[in-house]
Amino acid sequence: MNQTKIGNYRWTICALLFFATTVNYLDRQVLSLLKPTLEEQFGWSNSDYADIAAVFQFTYAIAMLFAGRFVDKLGTKWGYGIAIIIWSIGAIIHAYSISIGTGIASVLTNFGIVALPVSILGFMFSRAVLAIGESGNFPAAIKATAEYHPKKERSFATGIFNSGANVGAILAPLTVPYIAEHWGWERAFELVGAIGFIWLFFWLIFYESPEKQKRLKAAELAYINSDEDEVADKANVDKVAWFKLLGYRQTWAFTFGKFMTDGVWWFFLFWLPGYLKDQYGMTGSDIMLPLSVLYSMTMIGSIGGGWLPKYFADRGYAVYDGRMKAMFLIALFPLVVLLAQPLGDISFWIPVVLIGVGASAHQAWSANIFTTVSDMFPKRAIGSVVGIGGMAGGLGGVLITKIGGYIFDSYANKGISESFAKFNELGNNAFVSQITSLDLASKYGDKVNLNIMALNKLPVEVAERLKAIDLNLFNQLLEIQKPLVQSNMTVAYTIMFAFCAVAYLIAWSVMKLLVPKYKKITDL
Repeated sequence: MNQTKIGNYRWTICALLFFATTVNYLDRQVLSLLKPTLEEQFGWSNSDYADIAAVFQFTYAIAMLFAGRFVDKLGTKWGYGIAIIIWSIGAIIHAYSISIGTGIASVLTNFGIVALPVSILGFMFSRAVLAIGESGNFPAAIKATAEYHPKKERSFATGIFNSGANVGAILAPLTVPYIAEHWGWERAFELVGAIGFIWLFFWLIFYESPEKQKRLKAAELAYINSDEDEVADKANVDKVAWFKLLGYRQTWAFTFGKFMTDGVWWFFLFWLPGYLKDQYGMTGSDIMLPLSVLYSMTMIGSIGGGWLPKYFADRGYAVYDGRMKAMFLIALFPLVVLLAQPLGDISFWIPVVLIGVGASAHQAWSANIFTTVSDMFPKRAIGSVVGIGGMAGGLGGVLITKIGGYIFDSYANKGISESFAKFNELGNNAFVSQITSLDLASKYGDKVNLNIMALNKLPVEVAERLKAIDLNLFNQLLEIQKPLVQSNMTVAYTIMFAFCAVAYLIAWSVMKLLVPKYKKITDL
């Protein structure tokens, strides 16, 4: 069929989805890129940071369940528009997290509730608002893709818009550290958050449902609606109950696949800047190039992963069989992440590239797992099923983030304890006892515990206080502590990378077990 005669307006919509997803990932990545700076400024432990990140993921998970329903009910145009308004506001108010946290702490104190440190409270609130808005991105984008593309194009279109996540991940390390270094971390949140309102302007102008879209040729509309098994569904607009959707194995296959694998992407997104600092001492603009290269690699996975099922379909495979074959091949690539730590002593570029392969595989996987929903479910249920799976993916992200924070702190604490023991053996136990017994806090009131926080991560004002006691002994302890903590953190990251490597094969196996053969849902 001649694509020129048909028209290409559907790809304009795909471009809008691509840019929205780019903004989505720009906004959510600012915090992780500023983690090395913020943890020193506020005295956060890995578990503190994990708690903040987990609030985003948990809120995102719950909101995803309702976001799909919200988009199904309100429609793609305004469902998406309202979502980006909320998440852009949420991104901007991170800059005011201290004031927000102070207010929340004051209210909690009035009710006799012992509050968390104000920085943690404030960032938790800001992350929750961001999560509520961002939960609408993928249900709306998948629904728009199903509205504007026939089945045979959907995985490719999904791969294109989903690659916006990679572009956002590339642009963030190229811009956020620079903004933070020159204008402060607050401006980084404000400037990046404001971009969403620019996208909103174009979305409201160019998007309408295909049947109402005046810019769409009749031939292209007919091409979009060429799937015979979906024609009858257009007239059926009744709501589909969540519990009814849970009665299908197809729903559980998608849900389990998201639960097992979304957390891997969250882990890469939220912890890689910290990894480069913990293992290689890289902070600020040092991380710009490695992370940009890593996330540039994921562009290949996103678009290539969307194309791969079409390769098999063109060779005679049924749509579902071709997609599952492609997903199995994709699931093998993350295994290279197992080599990231063993080969990391050669150069930091080796783990960067190997993790880049794993992250690229995730994007290829993501392009296909989303499309399994539109393969098997009628259009009116797609948003709700994606929402259910998104909730499971968010909960999986919460689990891996909390486990990661616990493992990182446990191994860091082990290194800190070893450094104190070694320093005591040198006859400096009086200095260790003195500094660990002090009541230390950052200038924002966040408590600092030297038994769980490494000396090279202390807030500046806390470090200066300890140096004032005995600068020579402080520096000696610091030199002993750094390699011990680093070696223990190497083990911690090895554990986390091992899970990231095998998660996709586990997910694929269970998905294939639940839905061994393609079966279209026709009784909703």
